[in-house]
Amino acid sequence: MTIAGVFATLSLMMAPAADQPTVRISQGVLNGRADADVAAFKNIPYAAPPTAERRWRPPGPAPTWQGQRDASAYGPLCIQAPPNGDPGVGPLPMSEDCLNLNVWRPISAAQPAPVMVWIHGGGLVNGSGTAPLYDGTNLAKRGMVVVTLNYRLGRLGFFDHPALAAERPAGEAAGNYGLMDVTAALKWVRANIAAFGGDPKNVTIFGESAGGAIVTRLMISPPARGLFDRAIVQSGLGRELQTPLDRKGAYGAPSARERGEVWAYGAGLRTAADLRAAPADLFLTPPPVFANGDLTLIDGRVVPSTVEAAFKAGRQAPVPFIIGSNSAEFWWMRPTDRNGYGQIDDDMTWLERADAVQAYGGLEAFDKLAITDLVFSEPARMLARLHTKAGHPAWLYRFDISSPQNPEPHGGATHAIERPYVFGTLNTLPYPVEDRDRKASEAMMGYWTAFARSGDPNGVGRPRWPTTTLSDTRLMNFVNSGPTVTPVPFSARLDLLERFRERPRP
Repeated sequence: MTIAGVFATLSLMMAPAADQPTVRISQGVLNGRADADVAAFKNIPYAAPPTAERRWRPPGPAPTWQGQRDASAYGPLCIQAPPNGDPGVGPLPMSEDCLNLNVWRPISAAQPAPVMVWIHGGGLVNGSGTAPLYDGTNLAKRGMVVVTLNYRLGRLGFFDHPALAAERPAGEAAGNYGLMDVTAALKWVRANIAAFGGDPKNVTIFGESAGGAIVTRLMISPPARGLFDRAIVQSGLGRELQTPLDRKGAYGAPSARERGEVWAYGAGLRTAADLRAAPADLFLTPPPVFANGDLTLIDGRVVPSTVEAAFKAGRQAPVPFIIGSNSAEFWWMRPTDRNGYGQIDDDMTWLERADAVQAYGGLEAFDKLAITDLVFSEPARMLARLHTKAGHPAWLYRFDISSPQNPEPHGGATHAIERPYVFGTLNTLPYPVEDRDRKASEAMMGYWTAFARSGDPNGVGRPRWPTTTLSDTRLMNFVNSGPTVTPVPFSARLDLLERFRERPRP
């Protein structure tokens, strides 16, 4: 054998196996895992572990390592209450040391590829980026580099206390630690995604429910400005109250800091040292329902105002924007419920309620559908219109695919059911999949990836999706027969709820 042959043989022997791809990033070398089309790198730390003295601190620098790091398996979830059956929670175990992310990349796609960063939902109290539901393989097969991530949840992620404030350095952001985590992950993506073949100048953030709400917060957050180029909000609210960090909220509600002090007192915790030494599972007691004001905090730095106020002032990120909701989101919640988004009856005048019941065609329909419209449908229309008014492109959608196999005792598409259609993970649905489900998933993935690629969801072979205008608010209606452009369904109901939301309060 010639000397050249010897070196060639040695090179082959030393090269990583085809199913164990290697990537060098700023922290060190990662060994992932690949199949014929997609390589995956998992459990990549994007920030310092938020443990011990770093509990309730902004995310610190990501750790580095010597040699090669195994990135073939998921890392732990962030600390949360036991799984409630939601397929978006992911496999155990859990840990406070949970600030990790996962990357899927196409093996043979043209580079640099568009990047899609997924932000999971779960009410800011559960969920993860590790669930099989959010496997990025099928989006990567369509030429995307896909990132999923964990962020701090519950009281470990959204919390303040006078003792923490007293020791905090001047100017340090506080309260919205989970949102700071997501911002740190986006900074990591900008700095490192090129090593995976991704384009750091073409990043789309997309999220569902609380993850969609985080997307809207990132759109108004000064520290996140310039870290993404497009945004998709799936059932992400828009008009909810938000608790101020250190002052009274709407209707005299206590501040987040006051709430934190009351809870800690009941748990026997008085000092910052007490709080940081307490076992993490002590903080799993659910915080107040976020619909009543705890879905992120208005801190003046990370979240300077409500989303509604920022969009009305035109202060949101000037990026292409998709937003929408499902047809029967919270069908089980009633306008009179006091433990969620309800209490509409308490705030409606007698005449408003009578008009609403008439607009819905009766009390039964009002009870079943009002929360869906109030929390999701009307705010989505509002934000799309305000984004258009500010001079930026927006597309509105409605998801109304309902399988006859769906065991839910209602009509329409319930909250979060669109997620497997977006990721092409229909195997996670709780009922048998039909051909129309597969076609719907192909359509949604087509629109979402086209948007990530160019900032426009339209492409060959699909119905053209018009942008929202101030005079013509049409949307893409994903229905059983296929995607169809229609006027906003039940716009009279939404108009009524808009007037109810906009009227001055004492």
